[in-house]
Amino acid sequence: MGFVSFAGRVLFASAFLLSAYQEYNEFGVNGGPAAKAFRPKYNLFIKHLSSQLGLVVPHVEMKHVIAAAIFLKGFGGLLFIFGSSIGAYLLLIYLAYFTPIAFDFYNYDIEKPEFVRLFSRFIQNLALVGALLFFLGMKSTPRRQPKKRVSKSKTN
Repeated sequence: MGFVSFAGRVLFASAFLLSAYQEYNEFGVNGGPAAKAFRPKYNLFIKHLSSQLGLVVPHVEMKHVIAAAIFLKGFGGLLFIFGSSIGAYLLLIYLAYFTPIAFDFYNYDIEKPEFVRLFSRFIQNLALVGALLFFLGMKSTPRRQPKKRVSKSKTN
């Protein structure tokens, strides 16, 4: 069972590790294409958040946001492979922050093809969140200890 669990963690984390590797290779000086694609969605999210809650969000460079994403996916994925809860928490932080911004289906009309594509990716990321929560739940439950046999003393 140990090998199967390890193989499952490797396969699960490979999605995050490969994504982090690709973004790292394309990073450049300004964050690469990931920053270019994320910037308008981030600005729209911040504008919506500011108008609804009245919060003023400080300006953040997109290259720093993408660098943080690379770190969370890369380091979190590596730790997750070895069964660390910290790795699962790092991946959860990444998914909780980037999923509602990157897959903003709520900004599109339901008949548009972008809505279906973004909603599908949003739901896939929710499934990843569920898997990570399941992993963390399994790590926190105590394992059952086998019952100790009580040897009866023999009376002659």
